[in-house]
Amino acid sequence: MNFEYFISKRLVTKTDHKSNISAPIIKIAVSAIAIGIIMMFVAISTGFGLQDKIREKIAAFNGHMVINNFSNNQSNVTQNPISTRQDFYPEFTAVPEIEHIQKVATKYGIIRTETDFEGIVVKGVGENYRWKYLEEYLVKGQLPVFDDKISKEVLISDYLASRLGFQVGDKLVVYFVRENQDRLPRSLGLTISGIFDSGFKEFDETYVIADLRQIQRLNNWEDHQIGQFELFVEDFSEIQEVGYKVYQEVDSFLNASTIIELYPSIFEWLKMFDFNIILIIGIMILVAGINMITALLVLILERTQMIGILKALGSSDWSIRKIFLYNAGFLIFKGLFWGNLIGISLLLIQKYLKVIPLNPETYYVSQAPIYLSLDYILVINLGTLLLCVLMLLIPSVIITKISPVKAMKFE
Repeated sequence: MNFEYFISKRLVTKTDHKSNISAPIIKIAVSAIAIGIIMMFVAISTGFGLQDKIREKIAAFNGHMVINNFSNNQSNVTQNPISTRQDFYPEFTAVPEIEHIQKVATKYGIIRTETDFEGIVVKGVGENYRWKYLEEYLVKGQLPVFDDKISKEVLISDYLASRLGFQVGDKLVVYFVRENQDRLPRSLGLTISGIFDSGFKEFDETYVIADLRQIQRLNNWEDHQIGQFELFVEDFSEIQEVGYKVYQEVDSFLNASTIIELYPSIFEWLKMFDFNIILIIGIMILVAGINMITALLVLILERTQMIGILKALGSSDWSIRKIFLYNAGFLIFKGLFWGNLIGISLLLIQKYLKVIPLNPETYYVSQAPIYLSLDYILVINLGTLLLCVLMLLIPSVIITKISPVKAMKFE
């Protein structure tokens, strides 16, 4: 082992010499591995980051699951209320994967100003509403405060505020159509406490967040009547299985839907990122492997005389093959080092400085999101190393075909 390692180190030293024929090919192989690692890091971190960010934005306005009346399935607003007097509320103990459940209600309205108007959906939320998502998107003001009294504070989007000319602290009037079409619309004066910008235009141009009790009062509901329940799961990857369990547990007159079922086109689009990631990883490993095979073949051809001398001295084919595999392994590690250094540095720059913007109308985010995890970094490095070494075993078979007598005459 020591002899083989010593010879492989001498081989590396020789191949690093500028006058050596194999030096440019070695540099190309190392560069290919480094570039491949960078591309794989970028593909995985941005792909997973975008998926997570979009899921978070949808969950901010819908939760991970929704429980409502069947009659409300095709509408963005509540048509028939349901009661909070359910076995699964306020704790869904029958399905332990559910970590949070909250009550909400929605109602169509129109914001009217002196010069313009805009159709909206007023979403009423209760005291147990999970604010952490919207708090992240808050750009001005503060979140509404809902205490014992019915609050007139609302949260609107930056899109609506810019379009209608509102600022934090301004008063706005929302008109609601009564069930009896012959009666005049009912108006409600509200105060803007904060402005959010989720970057998800479909939601930003639609929702205004208000006190749930305002919706109950407008609809003449009792305190226990709401529009729907929103549920959050601990692990989003299990949402389909958890959704089936929830559906089995609720009453027959209630429906349970996951956000994957509510927004199928978006999640089908997100699935394409998984295919793209796998494709990029496969191509990068293949390119790196081909370059390493080329480099190893050149090394073997350049060291034909050395191989013949080692065979003449009694070295086995496998021991000589290991010399070249050690050398190739060193080059792979060199490529991995530079790929990790440059790749992780670029991802950290984007994560904290956000230098690469995206079109929110296309990608639903304004900057390329970054997902960093030690798990996928280790898997990429170990997988690349293992696959490249396995690919190098095939060209190293050439060593067994070299005759000592002919090799020592080879020039």
